Amino acid sequence: MSKYKKYFIKAIQSYFPNTSEEIMAEVETNYQDISIDTQFATTSMNPIDKRLDFCAYFLALIKTLDKQGESFDKIRIICLNIVTEYIKPKNKWQAFLKRLPPKLINTWLAPFLLDKFNKRVSQNAHKQGFIAHIITDKNETYGFGYGFDILECGICKLFKKHHFEKYAPILCEVDEVTSGLAGLELIRTGTIANGAKKCDFRFKKVE
Repeated sequence: MSKYKKYFIKAIQSYFPNTSEEIMAEVETNYQDISIDTQFATTSMNPIDKRLDFCAYFLALIKTLDKQGESFDKIRIICLNIVTEYIKPKNKWQAFLKRLPPKLINTWLAPFLLDKFNKRVSQNAHKQGFIAHIITDKNETYGFGYGFDILECGICKLFKKHHFEKYAPILCEVDEVTSGLAGLELIRTGTIANGAKKCDFRFKKVE
């Protein structure tokens, strides 16, 4: 079992104690169909693509709950509950690692690592994947020295292909949670899922 699936099971057992097994069985069936479109992500040269398997499982859950008539708000709450439980640090070491990257931004190693990372994420490794651009100009990043734009969103492409694009903005909300765990405040003007031309990620350190 993928390490994230146990968080789905736990949440569904909590919200639907009497039908959790049936729901998870249908989620698995939907996932098998959807994951055909994300198989490329496991070997993609673009590291952002690798999150698409996780997103495919979210889409499988959303598709299942939507079919049984659950409201958008309830589906949103369940999804955010799952991802929050999944990404939050489980110990002090994990908490330290999540807060480490921002501390490296102003070190001598950062320019080399960010340039290498930018070359990988700016490539269109697969037509259904991501394309991003890393920004290091302090004038464009509130003095922080790091930000990025998502120019093509693999999540939006996946959700649109399966006609569930109205749910894609739920996963955009996760970015605020992950930023907070890193000790950062996310500053954003728009996302592709909500109709913008790009998803902009700019950050400020939380005092």
